[in-house]
Amino acid sequence: MEEKTTSIPDELTYHEHRTECNKRKERDNLFLAAQAISVVFTPFMVPFLAFFLLFFFTYLNIMPLEYKLTILGMVYCFTILVPMLAIYLFQKINGWTLHELGAREKRLVPYLMTIVSYVACLVTMYRIHLPRYMSGIIAATLICMVICTVINFRWKISTHMASGGMMVGGLCSFSLIFQFNPVGWLCFFILLSGLLGSARIIVRQHTLNEVGGGFLVGLFCGVTGILFI
Repeated sequence: MEEKTTSIPDELTYHEHRTECNKRKERDNLFLAAQAISVVFTPFMVPFLAFFLLFFFTYLNIMPLEYKLTILGMVYCFTILVPMLAIYLFQKINGWTLHELGAREKRLVPYLMTIVSYVACLVTMYRIHLPRYMSGIIAATLICMVICTVINFRWKISTHMASGGMMVGGLCSFSLIFQFNPVGWLCFFILLSGLLGSARIIVRQHTLNEVGGGFLVGLFCGVTGILFI
């Protein structure tokens, strides 16, 4: 059966309209996926994830489970629960949306609240005499937060990408300390960092330079904070 022809321009046909709708839906789905990635892989997750991998994927897994859970609980409270709760209350008090809170001039107070919480965590670790390579994770993250806070006065650097760079730098540092091959995990975290950087650009929170700058800052802190401090 021959296909029917029409004198109506293709741009005005219903088929083309559906195509445009599908394109808009695809863009919306991509934006939602980028938002989800940004929410799940927050900078606050870095210390907790680092300790989790350290306790369960290195020879430290021989430590008592109670000890590991105690340290993980402490890290979770100081680096995730307290900072996120403080920032949430600060956001609600000021009546800002998450997008408004992401503005460069409004990021200083959340940075400072996070830094205070990390300092408290580091002091607690020193008081209970944790090994230096463990407290070094918090020290590296704290250094990264301070550098990002200073840079934020002139440039809205991506802290999400700084966290990605820290994971890569920290992995390289621990591979030197414990003498293991990090290639598999290294590939994973590099790909995850690329995914996270793309998500931050898609949600229009950062430019390519801000994403790249954040990764380099995190990479520097992840190496120096664990190996040399």
